[in-house]
Amino acid sequence: MAFDGSNKPKTCIIGAGCSGFTMAKRLKDKGLPYDCFEMSDNIGGNWYYKNPNGTSSCYQSLHIDTSKWRLAFEDYPVPDDWPDFPHHAQLLQYFHDYVDHFGLRETITFNTAVTDVSRLPDGRWKVTLSTGESREYDAVAVANGHHWDARMPTYPGHFDGYQVHSHHYRDPFEPYDFRGKNVMIVGAGNSAMDISSELSQRPIANKLFISMRRGVWVLPKYMDGTPADKAALPPWLPSKLGRKLARAKIKKTIGMMEDYGLPKPDHEPLDGHPSVSGEFLTRVGCGDILPKGGIERLDGDSVVFTDGSREKVDAIVWATGYNVTFPFLKQKELMPQENTFPLYKRMVKPGFENMFFLGLAQPLPTLVNFAEQQSKLVAAALTGEYAFPDAAEMDRVTMADEKEHLGHFYDSPRHRMQVDFGVYVADLLKELKRGAKRAGVVA
Repeated sequence: MAFDGSNKPKTCIIGAGCSGFTMAKRLKDKGLPYDCFEMSDNIGGNWYYKNPNGTSSCYQSLHIDTSKWRLAFEDYPVPDDWPDFPHHAQLLQYFHDYVDHFGLRETITFNTAVTDVSRLPDGRWKVTLSTGESREYDAVAVANGHHWDARMPTYPGHFDGYQVHSHHYRDPFEPYDFRGKNVMIVGAGNSAMDISSELSQRPIANKLFISMRRGVWVLPKYMDGTPADKAALPPWLPSKLGRKLARAKIKKTIGMMEDYGLPKPDHEPLDGHPSVSGEFLTRVGCGDILPKGGIERLDGDSVVFTDGSREKVDAIVWATGYNVTFPFLKQKELMPQENTFPLYKRMVKPGFENMFFLGLAQPLPTLVNFAEQQSKLVAAALTGEYAFPDAAEMDRVTMADEKEHLGHFYDSPRHRMQVDFGVYVADLLKELKRGAKRAGVVA
């Protein structure tokens, strides 16, 4: 369904996290009508600590691993007195301040979930709410996030101790007291790094194991005394050359992972989504964190590993990632398979040009202000200032974009939505100009 600017199409925004409310702000600025529905009692989504809707993965000690220099919204700077890496409570307050500053709060309907989105014969959308009410919209912006449906692996055997996915981990004491326990963290992403660093402190866990199926590169938050992401390479630099320069710098700065007693990665730095930690490598080097390989089976009070070793364990924290799901969508074409969901410019499925997926990416360095950039294309499409190419061209471009952003990563569910933020935004601005020409807005 295309928009020609002759009317003001109405949009349904699903979710009021940072993707949803920045979309709302863009539509408000353009004078476009919308409804924004949030199933929780407030904004923030994943960054709303102890969110009553269960979607937040914040633990009490969490600091975002993106520096304040890279996560700020375009037209609303972060507070001057922020540390380089703010605590989650600071980030949430920043969200609240943004929403209130731009008068968005009164446009959001809280405690109301979207339960079904179905296509009408004329191409518009019927949206059913948890209240039982149904409404019709010209467009839908999906911003329900992709860090809420915890992915739990299965292994032979059974485990008698305490188990929790990192999504539900909050602190070392409640609802489970980790003090004096033998604990195993499973995974090698950012949550695994943070939680293992926290629990491995000697007054807490008796022993802290971390199970890693493969070696990963753990990058520091600072390099040369400045936040590492502040020194991001410019988007105009060829990707291959940029990665080559960055890899050399990383290896010179931190050395090799096996120097710390960790398994040797089977890939180069930046060929996997980086795990970032300012503590993890030191704690491994100090013997506070004991690396183990992959799991072969669970055996009551113990875990048996692929190298044949066995460890008695009281508790397991599964830091094993998330499934990408949209419970309100039933169309097969709109259902990701194993976290694979190619979209034109990471937003649109050909044939569904009036449904926009926002923030559905794993961008480096941050997701916080990613949808703010995407909202520019959405608004332009709704006002008729942007036109999509035909389906065949959309598919061709999507394949090329996937190769650009994903081609150098090893295959894993966590890598199927990777995007280089700088490269993506630079291309998005070019695409807006191309789409304006297709729409006849500019010659």
